[in-house]
Amino acid sequence: MSGPLDGVLVVDLTRALAGPHAGMMLGDLGARVIKVETPAGGDDSRGWGPPFVDTPGGGRESTYFFSANRNKESIALDLKDQADKAVLTDLVRRADVLLENFRPGTLAKLGFGTDVLADLNPRLVTLAISGFGHDGPEGGRAGYDQIAQGEAGLMSMTGSGPDDPQKVGVPISDLLAGMYGAYGVLAALLERERTGRGQVVRTSLLSAVVGVHAYQGTAHTVGGMVPRGQGNHHPSISPYGLFHCAGGSVQLSCGSEGLWQRLCTEFGLDPDAPGMATNGERVARRGEVIELLERTFADIPAEELLARLSKAGVPAGKVRTLDEVYSWDQVESQGLKISVEHPTAGTLTLPGPPLRFFAAGPDGESETTRRDHRPPPVLGADGEAIRAWLAGSDGVPQPADDDADVEDGHAT
Repeated sequence: MSGPLDGVLVVDLTRALAGPHAGMMLGDLGARVIKVETPAGGDDSRGWGPPFVDTPGGGRESTYFFSANRNKESIALDLKDQADKAVLTDLVRRADVLLENFRPGTLAKLGFGTDVLADLNPRLVTLAISGFGHDGPEGGRAGYDQIAQGEAGLMSMTGSGPDDPQKVGVPISDLLAGMYGAYGVLAALLERERTGRGQVVRTSLLSAVVGVHAYQGTAHTVGGMVPRGQGNHHPSISPYGLFHCAGGSVQLSCGSEGLWQRLCTEFGLDPDAPGMATNGERVARRGEVIELLERTFADIPAEELLARLSKAGVPAGKVRTLDEVYSWDQVESQGLKISVEHPTAGTLTLPGPPLRFFAAGPDGESETTRRDHRPPPVLGADGEAIRAWLAGSDGVPQPADDDADVEDGHAT
């Protein structure tokens, strides 16, 4: 099944993770995504590893690259070469969306500034992702995920305590920037239906992280607090976090007073004990709550504890390793693992798209989720076919000559 973006053409000039993740999201939704890579090595993430997958002839493919590039084609273009710039020009004329994560100003030096793109294709939606924004006093800074996690405050709120800043276990600022970027592209495509014109959508790693500060952000902007890391327990709800038990640990959440009452009833505790009756009191005495529950759970094995919490209706769960996650039947049931045939690496199992689609009718629902996923492409593998497709037009327009010496200008 083709997906809701069937017929949308995306030209993806991005590399690393933030931009490629946005492009993959659009490809998952059925868009045709043509990834433009440099002839010498392609996307940087092709070399990021280990782990790598060995391929025939002594080659190797990076599993990092696999994570952000399914459902794409690849063409290798040198954007300092006039003939290759002409190919990109023709792609721009045909495209609905262009994705780029160059440092601000770099694409213009290559002859494809926003004015040129708008002249080539007034309906084009351009997504530009930067590290810290396209303007402002630090708009030109290069952005890498862990640096952005630190600069945007996320690390200061993550870790066992105020003196233990920790990054998130995945490149979350990259991923969030890609997600916000794809979200912005979809909004711009929708608006284009009314106006007939495209526009430029801009986001950054900084913006993406600040955009998910959520209650921690308002704790500061409204409440005047400066949230800091405090381990595996919620700053505003208690009990809510990870608790040790016999031979392991479990996580539970009492997000309402009713759940606190159920928890106490199941384990013979007094929900109205002094300092424990309300969430506010329990947050103020969080250490005592943790100590009380861990003492209560000390002789109960994890599986038995989870069963009792489930019986009581208290939300709870285990902490799974990734091998446990990907062997979990619930993950399988949600389409969160897919299998593709890679031309050199063979059969690959990849994390699957997180969205599913259903058509509702008088006879119930029928799933319309895309299933025909393309493997991450080999560098330049689709170049000949793409050039042949472009050659079917009335000629390839030539961009203005621009011999500017452009450095390696990707921002993220």
